[in-house]
Amino acid sequence: MNPFNVVKDFERAVADYTGAPFVVSVNSCTNALFLCLMYQKQFITNDVDLRWAIEIPKRTYVSVPMQIMHAGFVVTFRDEEWSGMYRLSPAPIWDAARRFTSGMYVPGNFICTSHHWGKILGVQQGGCILHDNPKADAWLRRARFDGRTEGVPPSEDKFTDVGWHMYLSPEIAAEGLVRLSHLRKDNPDLPMDAYPDLSKLELFQ
Repeated sequence: MNPFNVVKDFERAVADYTGAPFVVSVNSCTNALFLCLMYQKQFITNDVDLRWAIEIPKRTYVSVPMQIMHAGFVVTFRDEEWSGMYRLSPAPIWDAARRFTSGMYVPGNFICTSHHWGKILGVQQGGCILHDNPKADAWLRRARFDGRTEGVPPSEDKFTDVGWHMYLSPEIAAEGLVRLSHLRKDNPDLPMDAYPDLSKLELFQ
């Protein structure tokens, strides 16, 4: 038996729960955001403004602007009171680390969820990319898995893209699947953490 089949089971369960046509699991919401940004940069647009400037609320988790910078964009900030999720504008990418509820998917977007201990699903770690793009789905699955094709031994694979080591491990997917089977349908957004004003940090100026 292939233990990685439970990862696919978990992704199908999250898809059914959220209403997303496709779900790609990864080892954190932070990395989910990074992969979506890299896909945006490589395949979606040649518009200079979109390629190099991504705007987020000035009060959020510190890894978000870091991933924007890692992906080769310039990070800018806006003053926004948000609940549950917010957009990495103008890209169709949303940080939904503080929201996980049934039917939450919004068509045409990449919505990144977080599932670690302090979040609604509450497993060890992990996150998901909710989306509806078949081309993106194929790329994201290779990108999270060191550029590999799922189910193909490295000796037989044809590597066409640089990837990252970001896949969700089977044991965490199994725990997530169990917890999801008991999760209620309607969950309120988590309250805001005491995020600092990131726009004032020299690192992001």
